[in-house]
Amino acid sequence: MIAARRPRRLDLVKRGRHTRLANPCLVLVNATPDLCWDTAPVSWQSNRDAASSQRDMPMTSRRRFLAAAAPALLVFAVARPSRAADPDSAAAFVDQLLKDLLAIANGSQPAAGKRSALANVVQARVDLDAVARFCLGRFWRSATPQQQADYTQLFRRVLIKNISEKVGEYQGVTYTLGRAVKRESDIAVASVLNRPGNAPNKVDWVVEADGAPKVIDVIAEGTSLRLTQRSDYAAYLARNGNSVQALIDALKQQAAAG
Repeated sequence: MIAARRPRRLDLVKRGRHTRLANPCLVLVNATPDLCWDTAPVSWQSNRDAASSQRDMPMTSRRRFLAAAAPALLVFAVARPSRAADPDSAAAFVDQLLKDLLAIANGSQPAAGKRSALANVVQARVDLDAVARFCLGRFWRSATPQQQADYTQLFRRVLIKNISEKVGEYQGVTYTLGRAVKRESDIAVASVLNRPGNAPNKVDWVVEADGAPKVIDVIAEGTSLRLTQRSDYAAYLARNGNSVQALIDALKQQAAAG
């Protein structure tokens, strides 16, 4: 479940599949383990090359994942004391997180209010800065301080935007919590998410072990969201001369889209 494995890239367009996690659940995106923080650049080529760029978008596959991971990124509303987490406290954190997420999704407030509430929860309960840095990988060190700041801000904006826009996909979801396992530097809490009419999805919430509990990764059907995102960014950067600025510019376009 938590065993390290090479992240898979699922091309929904070519394979004609839907991620079981996105529609049925949440990803943090859509419905098979096409996991994704959904922060991949949307447009980095000219209009003439738009069709080609769509096939190369590092974030397209990850959108599905957000749907599955979304509940995890949602339930961070209530602040926790700053102390080292243990398996029991991590499990309680994830349990409350999922309850809060579903309360927002199934509440009576307008869609705009739900999106706002979801965004607030994500910002409070996901270690967005740590996730952003991890996803940039070795390129973090080659980026200038200004690029690091710009990238981190855009990563946060795009991730929150894509998760909050999918709040309607979380309605009717139920879950069962499994074991919480202490690993070297974090704690993985197992769960099974169920959406009416869809097969159950196995989702593990990875929580920081030091300090106040925060989600740092979501593993849906064995695929890590962080690793998938980092792989996509690395591939995009390789196609663009390893230019961190090119990635930043692409994220700006995605943040402004819609």
